[in-house]
Amino acid sequence: MIDLTLDVQRATRCNSLPSDEVINSWIQKALATHRKEAELSVRIVDESESQDLNFRYRGKDKPTNVLSFQTDFPAELDLPMLGDLVICAPIVAQEAEQQSKSLLAHWAHMVVHGTLHLLGYDHIEDADAEEMENLETGLLASLGFADPYTPLEEAG
Repeated sequence: MIDLTLDVQRATRCNSLPSDEVINSWIQKALATHRKEAELSVRIVDESESQDLNFRYRGKDKPTNVLSFQTDFPAELDLPMLGDLVICAPIVAQEAEQQSKSLLAHWAHMVVHGTLHLLGYDHIEDADAEEMENLETGLLASLGFADPYTPLEEAG
């Protein structure tokens, strides 16, 4: 078990959200082979805050499902702070419905995906995307969720 300090902030009108304990368990799973100790925050927001942050930090003027803000402390400080995740609850709900996934499964995917970004994984290059997707798929399977990248017609 990871020594995890987690701050979950709920700044949304949405009610169908995973509990802090469930979010903690997903992050624990994502960090298990990477860290012994970690601190991070998860802020759950509505579209306006997501859009503002996405525009400010990525130049994209639209809300998005998850944003990851990796802490950039000098290595010599040896602090466990990973960073912050900002997850847009309405976008997660909309995507789950569009992709015919359970809301809980999509939440798990977004939390695991964002946590992997905090660990330094990305999906810009094809090889990196394949590595990250394989890791996500394995982590989600160990949590009891289907492969989030399998098209619906293949999943049945």
